[in-house]
Amino acid sequence: MTFETGVFYFFSTILLLSAIAVITIRNPVQAALFLVLSFFTASAIWMLLEAEFLAITLVLVYVGAVMVLFLFVVMMLDINLVRLREGFWRYLPLGGLIALLLVIEMALVLGARNFGLSHFALPGGHGAGYSNTAALGMQLYTTYVYPFEVAAVILLVAIVAAIALTMRRRKGTKYQNPSSQISVQRASRVRLVKMESEKPSVAADVKG
Repeated sequence: MTFETGVFYFFSTILLLSAIAVITIRNPVQAALFLVLSFFTASAIWMLLEAEFLAITLVLVYVGAVMVLFLFVVMMLDINLVRLREGFWRYLPLGGLIALLLVIEMALVLGARNFGLSHFALPGGHGAGYSNTAALGMQLYTTYVYPFEVAAVILLVAIVAAIALTMRRRKGTKYQNPSSQISVQRASRVRLVKMESEKPSVAADVKG
């Protein structure tokens, strides 16, 4: 066994154990932290496959942004853990069956017939000046430029639709108009009222 193979099996074992802990542990904060560990080990495996761009993207995007957001949401919500544990054993057989079907499907799709070592270049097969990022960019902006542009347009439409759904007018909702607030004048907000001086009360007159 070579050094690269030993490192691969080491990170793969950690990845499998942390992924199992994500779906079996009861505490949501600990499950999110185990998911962070899974992302780190997956990025290490990608580094072994000379996919540096994918590895750093996984760490920066998922660990640095998405998982931090998940942790904030989980820690801000008051989750009733006792209620979450009630249906665990009831749905365990169905969940196990679905997990088994997913494993069989992934084994058929990701088998050696379609994703074997003969279809990929082994690590160390490139020269010292090889850049995975440059090769990925070359493929993305030449061979797959039209699918890339279609995906970009779809994402742009999704962003515009999300903004339109969020900013729509609802009845009973109060909105602020910054331009009106800036152009306000003192005469339209302040009104001086002249009042007569207070008169002595009846009790004070009787006492006097």
